[in-house]
Amino acid sequence: MGSGGNTWKLEDHPKLPKGKIVAMVVLDGWGEAKPNKYNCIANADTPTMDSLKNGAPDKWRLVKAHGTAVGLPTEDDMGNSEVGHNALGAGRIFAQGAKLCDLALESGKIFEGDGFKYIKESFESGTLHFVGLLSDGGVHSRLNQLQLLLKGASEHGAKRIRIHALTDGRDVLDGSSVGFVETIENDLTKLREKGIDAKFASGGGRMHVTMDRYENDWNVVKRGWDAQVLGEAPHKFKSALEAIKTLRAEPKANDQYLPPFVIVDENDKAVGPIVDGDAVVTFNFRADRMVMAAKAFEYENFDKFDRVRVPKIRYAGMLQYDGELKLPSHYLVSPPEIDRTSGEYLTHNGVRTYACSETVKFGHVTFFWNGNRSGYFNADMEEYVEIQSDVGITFNVQPKMKALEIAEKARDAILGRKFHQVRVNLPNGDMVGHTGDIEATVVACKAADEAVKIILDAIEQVGGIYVVTADHGNAEDMVKRDKKGEPLVDKDGNVSILTSHTLEPVPIAIGGPGLSPGVKFRKDVPNGGLANVAATVMNLHGFVAPSDYETTLIEVVDN
Repeated sequence: MGSGGNTWKLEDHPKLPKGKIVAMVVLDGWGEAKPNKYNCIANADTPTMDSLKNGAPDKWRLVKAHGTAVGLPTEDDMGNSEVGHNALGAGRIFAQGAKLCDLALESGKIFEGDGFKYIKESFESGTLHFVGLLSDGGVHSRLNQLQLLLKGASEHGAKRIRIHALTDGRDVLDGSSVGFVETIENDLTKLREKGIDAKFASGGGRMHVTMDRYENDWNVVKRGWDAQVLGEAPHKFKSALEAIKTLRAEPKANDQYLPPFVIVDENDKAVGPIVDGDAVVTFNFRADRMVMAAKAFEYENFDKFDRVRVPKIRYAGMLQYDGELKLPSHYLVSPPEIDRTSGEYLTHNGVRTYACSETVKFGHVTFFWNGNRSGYFNADMEEYVEIQSDVGITFNVQPKMKALEIAEKARDAILGRKFHQVRVNLPNGDMVGHTGDIEATVVACKAADEAVKIILDAIEQVGGIYVVTADHGNAEDMVKRDKKGEPLVDKDGNVSILTSHTLEPVPIAIGGPGLSPGVKFRKDVPNGGLANVAATVMNLHGFVAPSDYETTLIEVVDN
């Protein structure tokens, strides 16, 4: 309920008018770092963003987008688009995936919950399968959580365990897969010494096997299904370590795109296909790249590819990956209860909202913004528009992506004057940054900047207000660095390209002809983060935020 406990009604802001059109622009993966040759944002032609940064000093600042500012356990945890948009929309900081799972595992509560009890019923006669990302990046999964799951499951009666490993190289250093496999293999050896039949069963790179998102490419999920369920893959090995070392030795190979492989016994038979009576746990806590696999495991009327054989299994996610779809129906850890988001408040207070992005970030500007909730709060007050992302290519091939189309949709929504808030996500800096292609990322940043200009020009025409910010860093630093901050170089003298998010802060800029005179960023919120943006935007719509929201970043100074 609302700030009074019994109503959604927001108080009017004493100094700010209602009814202005506010454009809310999120540049995905757009952090702030010192200019150098690996800073694609600094090296791109970005006159619009430059003008915001170098314009009025009290209308531009930096905010935190990682670590505890977005509900992650430590300041070493890089932000991501999900937690970033949760914070932007919710206005408060909620303990997020990794932290929730850490707490459940440390306390042992995870092994007492309904989800674990459900899969435990397969332990007597079936195999327990763990499918997920082998990584300590803390974005999608965490290696120590898998280790605790292995330990806890074996102590709670699992007799046969198989691991279907997805290699990372995106949120962690490329090549770190070898060390992660060695660590888990060591744990499995100890379990075997205790009489538990525990082995690796299959694997593959995260961008090529299982972990697609937003239904961009179902073939990725199919490759995972074939290896994990059918025990079929183009490559067969006697051990996971041999598999990864051999496949990484191929020209241009990297962890992200390793082909699928299965582990076979001396008779060339797969050691761990998923069959009737087994239990399956996808141990990633982040939702976006698990939803499609969850559908394949859970849906009876599934038609995205031919599953060939659909075993009767007990399936659980580490978390529930989609609250609206109730997917999966069983999960080991309950999600954060994100209630009373800014979008819901504003809708209840007459603010008509338009949200738009392309497929790869559409869920962020809607589902995650609204507190992990699908659909509209009020279909009469809201319109969400998804532009289809390019399919079947890596994003560096078309680095402009759909930035122009998103901006044109936003412009039309602004000039149509039907909506009070027009919210977009421009994915270029993040999605192209993840490819590690520096030249393409520079092009991507320029395209995003051009899109921002189209939106700000429309705001100028209607006398509106703009808020331009980002959800986390990426494109501003594309090289791996040592402890001193110097670029890491491999044995051949080549720099190591960084494809992951960063720990850098992100900008926020406000302006537009509708911005009341005297509005400026406060100096007394030096540690402001993404969660402070919601109260700020509520103010710009003419309302005071609920009292338990993170404080607004702006003040109104009487001239």
